[in-house]
Amino acid sequence: MNKKGGSSISLRKEGLLPQEEMLEVVNKHQEMIIGIPKENAELESRVPLTPEAVEILTGNGHQVILESGAGEAANYLDNQYSESGAMITDRRDEVFRSDLVLKIDTPAIKDIEMMKERQTIISSFQVNTHKDKAYIDKLMQKKVTAISLERIQDSHQCYPVIRSMSGIAGNTAVLIASEYLSNVRGGKGVMLGGITGITPTEVVILGAGTAAEFAVRAAMGMGAFVKVFDQSVHKLRRLQGAVGNNFPTSIFHPRVIEKALKSADVVIGAVRSDDSNSSFFITEEMVKGMKKGAVIIDISIDQGGCIATSEPMTQKDPVFIKHGVIHYCVPNIPSRVARTASIAISNVLSPMLKRIGNFGGMTHELKDDIGLRHGVYIYHGILTNEKIGQRFGIPSRDIELLMAAF
Repeated sequence: MNKKGGSSISLRKEGLLPQEEMLEVVNKHQEMIIGIPKENAELESRVPLTPEAVEILTGNGHQVILESGAGEAANYLDNQYSESGAMITDRRDEVFRSDLVLKIDTPAIKDIEMMKERQTIISSFQVNTHKDKAYIDKLMQKKVTAISLERIQDSHQCYPVIRSMSGIAGNTAVLIASEYLSNVRGGKGVMLGGITGITPTEVVILGAGTAAEFAVRAAMGMGAFVKVFDQSVHKLRRLQGAVGNNFPTSIFHPRVIEKALKSADVVIGAVRSDDSNSSFFITEEMVKGMKKGAVIIDISIDQGGCIATSEPMTQKDPVFIKHGVIHYCVPNIPSRVARTASIAISNVLSPMLKRIGNFGGMTHELKDDIGLRHGVYIYHGILTNEKIGQRFGIPSRDIELLMAAF
């Protein structure tokens, strides 16, 4: 007993008792090569990262490769990016071989062919309206991870890119309407808003989402009389609470809308395609009953439109007249104010990219960030979006199950 006790004391003195294990602290930071290709300027004027954001990322150890001229449409020059630490190249294939490719518009098939396996691409992608199966097939063949800009969620389960772009679109739509009411643009020479002694112009807004909210704020700020229609009383109540003013609202009802349209000077369509099973809220007969010289701005044209007479136009040829009503139905209204829109997108992407690097790469960040995971529609070549799978007859897997496997 004494010997054992003595031995035990001896062991304590010699410091041979089990000690806490000191584990090596691993630096999880992973440096990435981020590629920014040039967009087709006729369709897209925005750029995903501003020079200021590039400076932050390069200062954090990442490398940014920018195709020459990528920021010109948003009035950002190559030398501004190079001074911020970006590498400028004329080789588009070099940009598309980056670890992570950032692009506003959906990439073309020839762009995807330049990519290598196990890359990540973040770009616009309309899950509800995309109809090109070859695009999906090519991404799957390349075994890339594809993330939709519009479907990325923040910590509050909101869609920051959609919200910022919708806000810009709603605000800009009112300014566009004001232009086309003026005689300079061929309108009837009416000021959007009103002054003392003159009846204010009437603006009808379809929808009660973010775009509608910003359109209401802009129109009311200019002195217009605003009416808002939506199929959800909850959304209408939320909109009135957010704006803080008491203005007329109504659920969608054909007779009520038809009456409102007869006196409307401006109609702004801001209904998202997933808000209703119906494609059109305004029929052609309703448009026929509108005042000559009235203006329609269909923000929803990106998703097929919410007005029966709407037809997609371009920035070079933006309007047409039908039944005496001026129609502005140009997709991607935020591209009209490309610099502002680029800053808004960059504000969403740059902190997200820093987190990806700090967490040790895309796979680690996807496991931790449910909001970013929500934007994934292809993971390592595996389709993860059920809607797309059903549309094209392609088997899809649950992203949550895939995360558990990797």
